[in-house]
Amino acid sequence: MHDPEKSDSGIVAAKQANKAGRPVAEPAEPRPGTKGNEGQQSTHRAQYRARVTQALDRVRKAARLKKKERFTALLHHITVDTLRTAFYALRRKAAPGVDGMTWQDYEADLEPRLRELHERVHRGAYRPQPSRRTYIPKADGKQRPLAIAALEDKIVQGATVMVLNAIYEGDFVGFSYGFRPGRGPHDALDALTVAITTRKVNWILDADVQNFFGSVSQDWLVQFLEHRVGDKRIIRLIRKWLRAGILEDGVVTVDDRGTGQGSVISPLLANVYLHYCFDLWAERWRRQEAHGDMIIVRYADDLVVGFEHEDDARRFLDAMRERVEAFALTLHSDKTRPD
Repeated sequence: MHDPEKSDSGIVAAKQANKAGRPVAEPAEPRPGTKGNEGQQSTHRAQYRARVTQALDRVRKAARLKKKERFTALLHHITVDTLRTAFYALRRKAAPGVDGMTWQDYEADLEPRLRELHERVHRGAYRPQPSRRTYIPKADGKQRPLAIAALEDKIVQGATVMVLNAIYEGDFVGFSYGFRPGRGPHDALDALTVAITTRKVNWILDADVQNFFGSVSQDWLVQFLEHRVGDKRIIRLIRKWLRAGILEDGVVTVDDRGTGQGSVISPLLANVYLHYCFDLWAERWRRQEAHGDMIIVRYADDLVVGFEHEDDARRFLDAMRERVEAFALTLHSDKTRPD
């Protein structure tokens, strides 16, 4: 059905899957841990982080207990403490956005800057700036576009991600591995290897979404978010980021598609989109449509699905193509075409 020597994707015999390597992650703003400092500064950071954790634990508990709950009061969790935590999670040497502000410059006057930023966010006066477009080379020789946000936009996005993660980490399915706390490509690869060697998997479907981060429908994304986020101020913030536009060659372009790949919040938005577009649907298909065993591993928009029966693999591929197209996405033809 598929010759691994002719192509590196599509539906293949499962015995080849262990040679496929790990799923490839889309680049995003890293969130490294902050190095410990001695003395009062270290104690102070531990205290504000404890306050942030305690507050978000309450959200996390409520989200686990009430799976259908819409959270109508989330903005108050974006405090000076969460903004500070988000700031220290940023990469110190990251290239600046259109504001030209570096991490070191902002830290030099950090506390008054954070208090003023917090005040603007809460009275609705915060306005994100366009992201600066840059390009990085891909393995196939093409260029991958990245959006570099202004520093304050990274901070507010990071704080918002912390709040939303408290909700969505209890919602996301077990086979979703990309851009989640405590999960990475190694975990996805390990899960795939274990599943292939311990389950009845004879056929593998390897697929990804073409230009996913640039194709996401912003209208669908907001509808998905509103299943859990009832705080209109948070939705308004996210809409502002989506519509802030991209600056390239002196021209700002605003689109109704895409999430600004490379921004702090785009990985979470991507997972929310794929959770409703693919994950819940795939779980239901596995329960109701599959005739044999079936395993799923998703890392961002890279999907690996294993089947006991070839017929299930073919039917799932057809159904998946129709499903994602209903939500403005297209499967990459080179990586989903079976031979």
